[in-house]
Amino acid sequence: MVAAGGDGTVSTVAGALAGTASALGVLPLGTLNHFARDLGIPLDIPAAVVNTLQGRPRLIDSGDVNGRLFLNNSSIGFYPAMVRQRTKQQRQLGRGKWPAMLWAAHTVLGRHPFMELTLEVDGVRQQRRTPFVFVGNNVYEMQGFNIGRRARLDAGVLSVYLTQRTGRRRLLGLALRALAGRLEQARDFEAATAARLRIDSRHTRLLVATDGEVATFDLPLEYRMRPGAVRVIAP
Repeated sequence: MVAAGGDGTVSTVAGALAGTASALGVLPLGTLNHFARDLGIPLDIPAAVVNTLQGRPRLIDSGDVNGRLFLNNSSIGFYPAMVRQRTKQQRQLGRGKWPAMLWAAHTVLGRHPFMELTLEVDGVRQQRRTPFVFVGNNVYEMQGFNIGRRARLDAGVLSVYLTQRTGRRRLLGLALRALAGRLEQARDFEAATAARLRIDSRHTRLLVATDGEVATFDLPLEYRMRPGAVRVIAP
């Protein structure tokens, strides 16, 4: 089965194939194509077609939140709120993707973006006040110029990141330094790896992003790792 599109499309098709013997071919036609980049699939479409025909099947991990598979990451808080606002700007005002995203970031930051959460990481409970929680399928680089990249997709762990920053100005500064590739993981984030993560709060529902797609989920959020769940044609 070949998925031609961006990360959301690829993730949706992978969700249908997970746990089966069918292999997934990827033609990266999206804007960012994080999954294809991390797996080494060519971004040039003719080369990606050749990879689909001549590459080798490889088992890679997936994450799962309340039954929804994700290949890259899932998050709550600041990012899904921005995506929801960006989509509204694009549909109602006809703005382009990046101008709409900048306006969405301004709108979300102007509100009170912090959440009071109970996190249970592999059975250990902790309380946190944070503007976002980022859960990755395997470990992400969170500093330097490789920010947002993964060296492996088969290590069998979820990576969990929360910001240690509070206040709107500090949060904006964090975003700007991320764009400039100047993050420092030890200073900017609280990080952990886990096989399972449970997130709860006083709310009954939250916006959740999975591979760039946003939906409303009932709480608690139950994250788990699914090792070797998807067979992908890789170089």
